[in-house]
Amino acid sequence: MEDQSIISALILGLIEGLTEFIPVSSTAHVLLAGHFLGFNSPGNTFAVLIQLGAILAILSVYAHKLISIALALPNDVRSRRFVLAVLVAFLPAAVIGAIAHDFIKAVLFETPMLICIMLIVGGVILLLVDRMKFQPRYTDVMDYPLSLAFKIGLFQCLAMIPGTSRSGSTIVGSLLLGTDKRSAAEFSFFLAMPTMLGAFVLDLYKNRNTLSFDDSILIGIGFIAAFFSALLVVRGLLNFVSRRGYAPFAWWRIAVGVVGLIGLLVWR
Repeated sequence: MEDQSIISALILGLIEGLTEFIPVSSTAHVLLAGHFLGFNSPGNTFAVLIQLGAILAILSVYAHKLISIALALPNDVRSRRFVLAVLVAFLPAAVIGAIAHDFIKAVLFETPMLICIMLIVGGVILLLVDRMKFQPRYTDVMDYPLSLAFKIGLFQCLAMIPGTSRSGSTIVGSLLLGTDKRSAAEFSFFLAMPTMLGAFVLDLYKNRNTLSFDDSILIGIGFIAAFFSALLVVRGLLNFVSRRGYAPFAWWRIAVGVVGLIGLLVWR
C-alpha cells in the first residue's frame, strides 16, 4: 500500500466528514476529489463505507436525546410518532436504493461531469429557496406529521444522483413543505442515521468479495477522519443555519461545480 493512497484516504475522509451534513453533497466532493487524486476503490465502495464515521459522529452528538427518546417510547406518544416519522421518511430511499443500487454505483458514480452539473443546479435551487420568505408551520422535529415525513423522504431520493446532496434535498424539501430552517436541518440529521446505515450495510454486502486487506485499512483511515471532522460540523451547523441560512453552501456548491467542470475539460 502506497503512502499516497494513505494520504488520499485521509484527505477524502476529512472531506466526507466536513461535507456530509451540510447541503453540498459529500458524495460529490469525495468522488471528484478522488478522481483528481487518482484514488481508486473497488466499486467506489470507499465513498460509501467511510460514511459510517459520520454516522457515529452524529450518534455521539445526539446520544443524550436519542437515549431520552428510546426510554420514553413505551409511554410517550410524541416520541413514538417521531421515531415512526423518521422510519417513514427513510422508506422511499430504502426501496429505491435497493432496486437501483447497481445502476447508481456503476453509472452515476462514474460520471464526474454529471456530478459537477448537479452541484451547480442544486446550488442555484438552494440559493433560490433560501431567499424565499416562508411562513413555517412546523418548527419542532418531534411534531412533524407522518405525511410530512414521507414527503421529505421522497425528496431525499433525489440524492441518489451524485451531486444532488442528501441533506440538501431533504432540507429544500422540508422548507418547501412548511418547516423552518433549523428543524429542517435537524430532521435531516436524524434521517441520515437509518439512511446512511442502510447504504453502508447494503454496499458492504454487495462488495464483500472484492475488498482486500489494503482496502479495509484505507477505509478505516477514511472512517476515523470522517468521524472527527463530522463532529466539528454537527456541533455548530444548526446555530450557523439559524444565523446565516443556506446561501453560503449554495455559493460553495456552484463554485466547486464550476471548478470541477473546468478541471474535467482541461485534464480529461
